[in-house]
Amino acid sequence: LSTRAASRALVAAVVTAARRINARYEQYLERSFPRFYLLYSTFTTGIQALFLEVKEIRKIKSKMSQQRLSTQQLPYREMERLRQVRRADSLPSFWRQFRRDLLKAIPIGIIAIPPFANFLVIVLMYFFPRQLLTRYFWTPKQQVEFLDAYDSIRRDSYPDVVQSLALAARSLPEPQPRELLQQLCAQVQGGAQPHLAQLLAVRGLFSGSLLALNRLQVDHVRALGQVLFLTPHLPAFFLRHRLRSHVLEIRHLDRALLRLGLGQLSEEELRAACYLRGLNPTHLGQAECRAWLEQWLGLSCELQASEASLLAHSMVLLSLNY
Repeated sequence: LSTRAASRALVAAVVTAARRINARYEQYLERSFPRFYLLYSTFTTGIQALFLEVKEIRKIKSKMSQQRLSTQQLPYREMERLRQVRRADSLPSFWRQFRRDLLKAIPIGIIAIPPFANFLVIVLMYFFPRQLLTRYFWTPKQQVEFLDAYDSIRRDSYPDVVQSLALAARSLPEPQPRELLQQLCAQVQGGAQPHLAQLLAVRGLFSGSLLALNRLQVDHVRALGQVLFLTPHLPAFFLRHRLRSHVLEIRHLDRALLRLGLGQLSEEELRAACYLRGLNPTHLGQAECRAWLEQWLGLSCELQASEASLLAHSMVLLSLNY
């Protein structure tokens, strides 16, 4: 027993000494090479965040298994975490990609195993941050830049969505709802922000008519899919199914978020929620993000699952001119 105690004391002493040396090394880097230190600290913090997320996911899965819970019964934060795991089939973005992030990080972790090999990783981080690394290893400045880059890709499809919606509205048989929808599209195309009451006034058009997800034209569906970072080259049937699945998942998240309360979200969580729903928050204030998300929840939590098409279109209608 005394030998074990001595061994533990020796290990503890070695760990303490290593931490002290590492702290001095980091202080030296921060003082003498601040730009290099930023990359170094981003790398070490990213490794820790990656393993903490793996641990958190396992904990949530275990809880669901033991308590026999479905995803919709989870609290908002746990539901959002699992969504990040499942939705690895979409375009890489800051908050969606857990499995791809994990696979992408494995080679980086292997490279960093030999002594001083983390310097090679830091070189890769410097020259190819978006192509080779994951969100865990991006600096705060890179996070903003890359969010903007991915958002510019999906925003290219926003005018196409509104134009396709305006064209589809012409084929609607009922004159009064048709005119309301055409006015709404013209308002958005003219640069104005629609009101919640205007969207709710046309909700009946998106469930059983030509504007339901399963009856939209293929090009229209592909444009909507790009809003949610879905691959546009899938067959129309699979694309419609995936689009509906993603939109209804956001609807479930919205109800969990309403139960939690917007006031409980951190600034990072608030911005992540806006980005998922079509709004790029990187250049908006926190109050602007909160006001937009309140409007979104006011719409989403009023709609039924059969009105998923309106919710998908609202990602564009509410974001384009905000």
